[in-house]
Formats: sequence, structure tokens, C-alpha cells
Amino acid sequence: MTATSDTIRLTTAQAIIRWLSNQFIEIDGTEMRVCGGGFGIFGHGNVTCLGEALHGVQDTLPLYRGQNEQSMGFAAAGYAKQWLRQRFMFCTASAGPGTSNLLTAAALAHANRLPMLMLCGDTFLTRLPDPVLQQMENFNDPTFGVNDAFKPVCRYWDRITHPAQVIQSLPAALATLLDPGDCGPAFLGLPQDVQGWTYDYPTVFFEKKIHRVRRISPDAAEVADAIALLKAAERPMIIAGGGVQYARATTELTGFAEAHQIPVVETIAGRANLLNDHPLNIGPIGVTGSDSANAIAEAADVILAVGTRLQDFTTGSWTAFAKDAQIISVNAARHDAGKHRSLPVVGDAKMALTQLSDGLDYQTPATWVDFAQSERRKWNAYVSENVAYGNRPNSYAQAIGVVNALCDPRDRVVAAAGGLPAEVTANWRTLGLGTVDVEFGFSCMGYEISGAWGARIAQTEREADKDTIVFIGDGSYMMLNSDIYSSVLSQKKLIILVLDNGGFAVINKLQNNTGNESFNNLIADCPTIPEPFGVDFEAHAAAQGAISETVSNPAELGEAFMRAKASDRTHVIVMKVDAYEGWTTEGHTWWEVGTPHVSASAKVTAAHEDWEASRAKQRKGV
Repeated sequence: MTATSDTIRLTTAQAIIRWLSNQFIEIDGTEMRVCGGGFGIFGHGNVTCLGEALHGVQDTLPLYRGQNEQSMGFAAAGYAKQWLRQRFMFCTASAGPGTSNLLTAAALAHANRLPMLMLCGDTFLTRLPDPVLQQMENFNDPTFGVNDAFKPVCRYWDRITHPAQVIQSLPAALATLLDPGDCGPAFLGLPQDVQGWTYDYPTVFFEKKIHRVRRISPDAAEVADAIALLKAAERPMIIAGGGVQYARATTELTGFAEAHQIPVVETIAGRANLLNDHPLNIGPIGVTGSDSANAIAEAADVILAVGTRLQDFTTGSWTAFAKDAQIISVNAARHDAGKHRSLPVVGDAKMALTQLSDGLDYQTPATWVDFAQSERRKWNAYVSENVAYGNRPNSYAQAIGVVNALCDPRDRVVAAAGGLPAEVTANWRTLGLGTVDVEFGFSCMGYEISGAWGARIAQTEREADKDTIVFIGDGSYMMLNSDIYSSVLSQKKLIILVLDNGGFAVINKLQNNTGNESFNNLIADCPTIPEPFGVDFEAHAAAQGAISETVSNPAELGEAFMRAKASDRTHVIVMKVDAYEGWTTEGHTWWEVGTPHVSASAKVTAAHEDWEASRAKQRKGV
């Protein structure tokens, strides 16, 4: 094929980057690139060709240098969350371990339905130099390699074996990234030789294209069925999930609840759908929830679930609801809309709530609303007591209360895995809509700092004068902390609170709650550690370029937090908290975990019997 005025000769890598540079999205009347740039670590599998292509677009697709491929993926997830899935980042990694390091991040994005594009090196298509450095050989199928491991954790997967294939593959990948019902990570395997091969591409392929996130109108019959069910309700409630924010439907959610006086509870991903003081906000639901939300969930006869995949922490492993309660599930994803005998309303939450409200001539009985609000007042009193500090051990809840009282309403809070998701979910009092990111879709320790770095990049594109605040335990910090250095290098300031309880304290708590002795979770309880000692987190953070300090108590934490607010770069505050005292003990539903049916320990056996006693409440999935 010979290049003409209608074609342009490019390498495969150059074509990918040129095409990405010309894809735009319209957000609230403003056009911007749908891809905000990327995170990259170069190796032999991506530096020579993809790196060459990226060098020429540094102003339009900025490339942030990562410290670890997994953390790059977490940063891309944090970026996508901050932009409500309307924009994404790519991650590029070399062939072999560089790419395989992205697997956990891909799984996180998949579980959370987040857009992330992976442009990863692959082995040579010609196989002339095989086996090459870092190639994983499959003896019976030479086409099967490390990159195939991404198939279960991606919504779209392709291996580019000819330059022309990107003409089809790139639009298909982008369509997946922007599809509300099928959103998730997309993976393109790029063999090292194919990256550099040329093709005469049609110039029209690179013309500017403006995209919009599609809103799917729900089926009229499904809406009618939902309205009929709601009209018959005596004790209705709304479960508001993260999908409400992704649909930009918080206004419609509030309007619907107010028009029909229906109490609202929030999932972990749905925290900050309503402000804390809204009279119909009854609190967070589920295993890490509130007594108030779980009290009305247990009594509700009709449950309108909006934008939630109804995972076990929301449903209390399906013990949180009455067995005869009817669920209406509004979701853009068909897969999520039909769970547990739900009446599905498949479509956009913003449109669905509007259509439901327009057709619903109904208000909830006042006695039900009074009950819900009475329960919330009791929960508010508990939280106030829980976050207070004085003559008792330092706790996560106290640290959360201090920051909550001093932060700006538009500051973003990030937490993940370990004990802090439960403590933030239960104790954080929302000051601004969409300001809380508790990563519990994949419950991934190590997300906190990296996800916050990605969120901060996005935040500086929107609200540069606000802060990104990280709550992280010492266990998660030790798993992944190198993006403190990334944040300092890129001048994306974070405020990081390292709350040190001496190990994996929340799993130690679960261990003890199931009758087991403390073992291998707290540093002090590891038999392979002859002389336990703590990490100097202040010195470690300072070594990465951050301002850092250690405080002794919540009062000092408040003073340090205000210094962090005023500082010009990433500021790390370290405080020890008790591993055993100060946990939020109220508000939890039952959670199904595997416990030993037989044990030599009477404590373990008794705990198993006690745990199983709640199974009678479990709603079956059929």
C-alpha cells in the first residue's frame, strides 16, 4: 500500500497515540481530551516504539513516571473516580513483570467498574528471537502468555498482531471505557516488533472526535412496574450506590427522596451522595454501616437500590433485609440490575429517577419517616461520642473526627482496605457531595496513596485549591508508599495521615472475633520476628521528599493538620492508635466468613456456632 494524500504512514505505536490525542469528550458543555494522559514505566517492551510516540505529545498527553506498575494502575483508578468515569488515564508497562504487576490494578478497576486503558508490551509476533527476556513460555500453546492473564480482569482485551487492527480495536476499547453498563479496564497487548511496524492509515481515522457518555433510557414497562410496587409500599427505602455519582444524579436522588419522603441509606461507594445533615439521610448501610440504616433495612418492605451492585458489605451477606422485602434495582448494567429477585430497571439513574418520580403519586407514611429519623438521631449521638477524645486510647475514629471538623467541604478523602474503610464509612460526616473515595470494591490495601495521587492529578484539573486527604494504616503504608515520592516529584500535594496500630489490626480483630488467638497479624504476634520494632514513618516519608511529623494525640493531630493544609507540598502526619481499643463497635450487620466447623479450640467452636446462628436470616439468591 502506498501513502497518498488520504493516508499517513505511521508506526502502530504512533497511530495509537495520535488517535488517543484526538479523542475528546463533552462535559457540562466543555470539550476536553477524554484521555487525561498516562502513567508509565519504560522497559525494553515499550520504550523504543511507544516511548518514541509519546515523546512527541508531552503537552497533550502528559506521561507521569510511576514507581511501580501496580501503583500506576491504582492512580489511574483514582483519577477515573474523581472524573466520575468521564475521563481516564492509560498505563503503559513493559513486557513481562512490568505488565504482570498491573494485574491487581486491573482487577480493582474491573470490580469497581472503572475505565483504565493498558498499553502493554508483548513478545515478538515473528518469534524470530524466541524465547526472549521475560517471556513466559507455554510449551503447548506459543500464543498463550502473561498478557492472557488479563482476560478475566478486563472488559476489553486484544493483542495487536497487525498495524491495521488498531483501526477497529481502539474505537472498540474506548466504547467500553465510556459505556456506563459495561465500563471497566481495556487491555491492548502490543508485541515489540508490531509496535514499530508501519501502515498507511486513512487520515480520517485521526480526525477530532467528540464523545459523550451515553444515557440509556429505561424501559417504560420496567418503570411502570417499579412505580406500581412503590405505590404499594408502606416502609420504602432507597439504597444509593456509587452509580448515582457516576450518572451525575445526586440532584435527582435528593429530589426524588424529598418529593416522596423516602429515607435514603448509602453504600460504601455511595458515601457522599447526600450531605450528612440532610433529614432523609439515614446513614451508611451494611457490615461497615450504621445502626440507623440497618434498622430501617431490616424493616423495609420495598427497597429501591440505585447504582449499586449489592455486594456483601452492603447486604450483610444478604441478612440485612427482610426475606419478603421487594427490591427494585436501577442500574445501567443488566448484570447488576437483576440480582436477588430484584425487579430490574435497566438504564441511566438520572433518567430513571426522573421517570419514576414523574409517575409516582405517592408519599411515604409519616410514621415510617419519623422512625428512620429517630434512628439517625441516635446514630449521630453515637458517632459524636465515638470520635470524641480525652482520657482514652487514640483511635481511627478520633483521627477521622479531627480531620472532619477541620477540612474544607470540598476536600477529597481517600481510604482503602484494612480497618479504615469501616471507620471512615461509619464516622465520616459528609460536608460536600462526591468527596469521599473509600476503595472497597476490590478492598485493595495499597490503593490509598497511589489512588489519591491519581485523584489529585484530576482534582488539580478541576478544583486546585482543595486538598486530597489520605487515611492509611501502617499495614497498607508498608505495602505501597512510593507514590509519596511521585506526588512530591509531580508537585501534586497530598495530606497523608499514617495511623500506626502495629500491623494488620483489623484482621487481628477478625481473628479474635472468630475465637482464634492473635497470630501473624500484629508485628508483636509474629513468631518469626524475634525482636519486634516499629518503622519510623516520619523519617521514611521525609526521605521521599515529604514534609513529615509525628504527633502523640488527636489534639496535636489537629494542629498538625492545619500545618499540612498550609504547606506547599505533600505532608505526612503519623500517629499511633490502639490495636484493640476504640473500634467502632456499633452498626455492623452479620458478615459471612468461613469459620472452622470443627476445632480443637473450644473458643473457635463456640465462635463458629455463634456466627452461624445468624444464618437463619440470610436471604437466598433465588
